[in-house]
Amino acid sequence: MRVRAVAGAVLAGALAVGAIAGPSYSAPAVGSAPPASASVTQDQDLADQIGGLPGVSSVTEATAPAGYRFFRITFTQPVDHRRPELGTFEQRLTLLHKDVSRPMVMYTSGYYVSQSPSRSEPTRIVDGNQLSMEYRFFDPSRPSDPDWPRELTIWQAASDQHRVIQSFKRLYRAHWLTTGGSKGGMTATYHRRFFPGDVDGTVPYVAPNDVVNDKDAYNDFLAKVGDPACRAALTAVQRRILGPDRAWFLERTRQDAAANGITWDILGSADRAMEVAVVDTYFTFWQYSPESECANVPGPDATDEQVWDWTQGVVPLTGYMDQDLLSYLPYYYQAAYQLGWYEPYERPLRGVLRYPGSFAAPNFVPEDLRPIRFDKRAMRDVDHWVRTRATHMLYVYGGNDPWGAERFDCGKARVVRRQCSVHVVAGGTHGSTIAQLPAAERDEVTAQILGWAGLSATDPAVKQVRRAGKPEFDPALDRPAVSSRWRS
Repeated sequence: MRVRAVAGAVLAGALAVGAIAGPSYSAPAVGSAPPASASVTQDQDLADQIGGLPGVSSVTEATAPAGYRFFRITFTQPVDHRRPELGTFEQRLTLLHKDVSRPMVMYTSGYYVSQSPSRSEPTRIVDGNQLSMEYRFFDPSRPSDPDWPRELTIWQAASDQHRVIQSFKRLYRAHWLTTGGSKGGMTATYHRRFFPGDVDGTVPYVAPNDVVNDKDAYNDFLAKVGDPACRAALTAVQRRILGPDRAWFLERTRQDAAANGITWDILGSADRAMEVAVVDTYFTFWQYSPESECANVPGPDATDEQVWDWTQGVVPLTGYMDQDLLSYLPYYYQAAYQLGWYEPYERPLRGVLRYPGSFAAPNFVPEDLRPIRFDKRAMRDVDHWVRTRATHMLYVYGGNDPWGAERFDCGKARVVRRQCSVHVVAGGTHGSTIAQLPAAERDEVTAQILGWAGLSATDPAVKQVRRAGKPEFDPALDRPAVSSRWRS
């Protein structure tokens, strides 16, 4: 994500999980498991069966690789699950269908939903179907007249996911898993906190867990991560851009903005927005770059144009423009309201900063949505649930990923019995996967997921993993758990 937890991993005041008033974190069910008699008939075409599910408002079939069918779907959701009389909005889903008898994996990035077919790692492992969901308030899955503090909460989004699962279980009756990377991993965790019985297991990847927003571990992590020479080289580039060569880089940023219609109303100026991007460069480099990329960090002999080109692949100096901030506004609003954000790593930049402290989620939200009163209870509640009650949860992190500095912890109480575990890829980035774990750990984790999916020793997916040590890879479908984009 940025999660920032942009993106970082885009987002006032009330009782945390979803209401301005009312009992704190009790989550009323928005539906119940469908009775068998509600099942659609099996002699219908699949598209008609999907179209007949409760909440489905449209179904369009698109091209899919051999052996699959792919559908783009809209699903009608209440704008407020506590007050359904206030109206509805249309939420985008996609469905990669293999067979109704196979397990279902529900995936969300926590942001937009891709309109192209693909498989997350758990979907590959279980050789299953995949239902993907767009997070509420990301266009076009946004109410026409949104009430941001009431309607854009982790409980409301969890209720969206619950309603979709309950509907599609009428057709897909095998075991269900949920997954997601970065903010999607957070989303999968929050859904399980409020609706723990919806699915048989959850695999969150690189999911940040900022329990106390004012108390961060990120800066201590960033001061020690990786090779000291690489850290020094990154800081030298930052200080060069913001110090002696600032005028050149600011002019280059303005030229790029003029050529591309970029504006800076939210942060107030190109200079401030450029500084925010430079501050973020250090964090984002470690978020996505393996240590081998340290060799490509520009040295003192690099030209300004070469440094500019390098920043384009890490954090573009125009990256905090209005257009990008507005595109991720639901994330930033939630970060400023419930999720939290990380303290900017500014210690090595003393003396060259003009706008210290500008990297903060509330600053990335348009003025008409401010002020936002941060809800201090939401993340503490989820963290306590994961530590003490979560079952069938399997977390994956990257050892060099700054977001993992504040990660979920399954606690100590009956962890083995609850089947809650955390796994770290040594030297891994924000794209870390189960496949990158040491072989013995990878095999144990994969077997656990296959078990949650209800697959027996004779199932082809189980045989494939036992034979090859990994699931089959389809280049037309398979992708890492999180995007390699700088804001993810």
